[in-house]
Amino acid sequence: MKIGVLGGTFDPVHLGHLAMAEEAWQALGLAEVVLIPSGQPVYKSDRKIAPALDRLEMLRLASAGRPYLEVSTIETDRPGASYTVDTLAAIKMSYGSRAELYFILGWDSLAQLGGWRQPRRLVSLCLLVAVPRPGFPRPDIKTMEKQVPGISEKLIFLDKPEMAVSATEIRKKASLGKSLEGLVPAPVADYIKKHGLYKSLDI
Repeated sequence: MKIGVLGGTFDPVHLGHLAMAEEAWQALGLAEVVLIPSGQPVYKSDRKIAPALDRLEMLRLASAGRPYLEVSTIETDRPGASYTVDTLAAIKMSYGSRAELYFILGWDSLAQLGGWRQPRRLVSLCLLVAVPRPGFPRPDIKTMEKQVPGISEKLIFLDKPEMAVSATEIRKKASLGKSLEGLVPAPVADYIKKHGLYKSLDI
């Protein structure tokens, strides 16, 4: 069974995230894509993020009507910092040997993977599905191989989607009371407005 895994802060989940999940699901014939919002992101400690309950609820709203999407609380339930390698290992254990994991990430994140926790162990747990990120070049495989030996054999590059959607820009628009149409699903936009999320620009 082929299981996609898409992690992130999802602050908030937007149409770019959903496009990544859907493209991987269709292109690779995945059984499902598990969306995993981070609990305490290690690399985003410089700013305050929306509460986990809000981010989870927005993910559930965005996933409604998309039966191939599954929202997981594996990281938000875990105390302390969240590391992708630990999450993948836990998912691998929960699904058992019958499952093959496909970790979906943008080209920008792939280029930084060598600096993540236990990158060689991480790539041993899954196949990496790299999707374009507008404004970022496709990572050089030879460079990646020097940083993480063996990674080239675990890489799948997709050539789409190419959606220039920024969570930072969405938060800024929300703080100013501007429309989020075309950036997030309508139920997510309604949730943000109803709960007054991102009223402060430090979120």
